[in-house]
Amino acid sequence: MPIPEEVTGDEIDKDVRQELQSLPKTLAEDVARNLVMVARLLDEDPEAAYGYSRVALRLASRVAAVREAAGFAAYANQKYSEALAEFRAARRMTGSVELWPVMADCERGLGRPEKALDMAGAPEVHKLDKAGQVEMRLVAAGARRDMGQLDAAIVTLQSPELASNSVQPWTARLRYAYADALLAAGREQEAREWFAKAVESDRDGSTDASDRLAELDGVDFVDALDEDESEDEAGDSRGAPSDDEAEGDGKG
Repeated sequence: MPIPEEVTGDEIDKDVRQELQSLPKTLAEDVARNLVMVARLLDEDPEAAYGYSRVALRLASRVAAVREAAGFAAYANQKYSEALAEFRAARRMTGSVELWPVMADCERGLGRPEKALDMAGAPEVHKLDKAGQVEMRLVAAGARRDMGQLDAAIVTLQSPELASNSVQPWTARLRYAYADALLAAGREQEAREWFAKAVESDRDGSTDASDRLAELDGVDFVDALDEDESEDEAGDSRGAPSDDEAEGDGKG
């Protein structure tokens, strides 16, 4: 797959670069450039990112960072079985529990919410950092919702992190998930309050909380172009006589 000339591979994280030092220099550079493309395209063009990840995987399947990147690219394309296999491989290589929440979410994607809940209660969760524990809580709540257990999902999300006024990278997503669960349970007023709190903390626009809040408040967003077209059509209809008017004119 083509890679822009300005992509050198030096853009990757220093820890990943260090992992690639086990490879011959030219091969390491090729792998690094493909990993850069995966990172750049993962959100805007997941399918292309997946293609680059497959190239990197073919070149260096024994590098944990490559297996992890391949896992995230597969995950972004909803290839959950493949993603889970790659995450498991990366975990075997590193011994890290960092990928535990996304592995559990893959189980959800595969229609196994019970397995995701089992993972949420595993000893590995206690080894996660705060961000990882919040992510695991979000996955567990999602699994409860998959099973139709709305009240349990709401309780799962109730935590010190949710109650805290401190804004962290996970705050907006946690508040959003809580608001969405409340709304699904028919607790609309509470949901509105938490969507508003999600908006306050969503500094990078990672959720559509503002749209959901507007929807609850009954605010309709009208496309300006559509509005202009509607006015033109209304003007045309006002200018043209109706059939009865036309007949009346003829009779006179």
